[in-house]
Amino acid sequence: MTSRRVFFTFEITEESHLLHAYRERGGYQALEKALREMQPAEVQAEVAASGLRGRGGAGFPTATKWSFLAKGAPVYYLCCNADEGEPGTFKDRWVFEHSPHQLIEGMLLACYALGVRHSFIYIRGEFDLSYRRLMHALKEAREAGLLGDSVLGSAFSCQIIVQQGAGAYVCGEESSMLSSIEGFKGYPRNKPPFPAVKGLYQAPTVINNVETLATLPWILAKGGAAYAKIGTEKNSGTRLFGISGHVQRPGMYERAIGYPFKKLIYQDAGGIAGGKALKAVIPGGSSTPVLTAEDIETLTMDAEAVAAAGSMLGSGGVIVIAEGTCMVRLLQVLTRFYAHESCGQCIPCREGTAWMNKIVARISEGRGVAGDIERLEGITTGIMGNTICALGAAAAMPVASFLIKFRHEFAYFIEHGRSLNDGRLEIKI
Repeated sequence: MTSRRVFFTFEITEESHLLHAYRERGGYQALEKALREMQPAEVQAEVAASGLRGRGGAGFPTATKWSFLAKGAPVYYLCCNADEGEPGTFKDRWVFEHSPHQLIEGMLLACYALGVRHSFIYIRGEFDLSYRRLMHALKEAREAGLLGDSVLGSAFSCQIIVQQGAGAYVCGEESSMLSSIEGFKGYPRNKPPFPAVKGLYQAPTVINNVETLATLPWILAKGGAAYAKIGTEKNSGTRLFGISGHVQRPGMYERAIGYPFKKLIYQDAGGIAGGKALKAVIPGGSSTPVLTAEDIETLTMDAEAVAAAGSMLGSGGVIVIAEGTCMVRLLQVLTRFYAHESCGQCIPCREGTAWMNKIVARISEGRGVAGDIERLEGITTGIMGNTICALGAAAAMPVASFLIKFRHEFAYFIEHGRSLNDGRLEIKI
């Protein structure tokens, strides 16, 4: 990677997360520039020029999302969605542990651009080291005059409040997160109204994820046009890809959007563990449809290309699956997770996720019966598009895609009461 692409790539040391180390990497220079030389509208214009799209999964243009804020409101809020509960995804945790000031600076830039004076970070409750490093970074920022009243001696004041989650995957959905911050049960809300009109405490609210906000300092320091030159024409910049599963070197990799999938797996991550062949890839966290080894032969890591292949880039959590893995048992792990995490508000999700898990578990125990595959297909159809939030679809898409790509393994398990894969290699996600 060239130096102009280094947003998150730097030498990690025991002090990388501290303020002095971040400043040595150029930290808070963008904030100083914005407060001294730019108006809020100019900051928004640079973000628009960058072409930055949300890194949380949907990939919606950030500046366009900001533009939806209701005009003329007395109060605006910014919420950073850091409730990273998607299996296979760990980029938020990486940012918190190694560069929390990068997120803080990004949030301050966004707050300045949007007229926000109180912002929130909703962090996954299971994150311990992440939480401690974030809180220490906030303390450092306040003591240095970078956060709070009169930031860097300017007329801009901003507070960042941290809210820990309580272990509910569904609170990663933006309206559930707002309900949780307000002290209510984390149920998703019907839309409209959308958060940009009535969000946190009924005020207009922008919700961005960690990676999106942490990218803003580079954009404001170097310019939106420079950022737009990286990546693809429709999707600029780099992304953090957390690769796990059956690879020699699992971990976090920052790569330009449009980077070849095979290069990430075989060159960067060292290839498949144990010298086995590649069987499948889940490209964007456990909720995204699975792809076969053939599907990624020439596939690049950008939203449009992955969508054309029948999946989504999602949260950037790449799960690599080696030949020899039983796809039936792997799916049972996923269906158990989604059945457990359904909030129960919507009947299709509440009943459907439990039903799917029951059937897949039965098959994986050698007790599958004729018609089980068709039943699963029917349940996925009944869930998709019939729930308030996307958790229902997140649960249904893996099931539907596994049945399309590896139907023969489910049929074999039902007919013979055992897996088609001898010497099964377990995958951990």
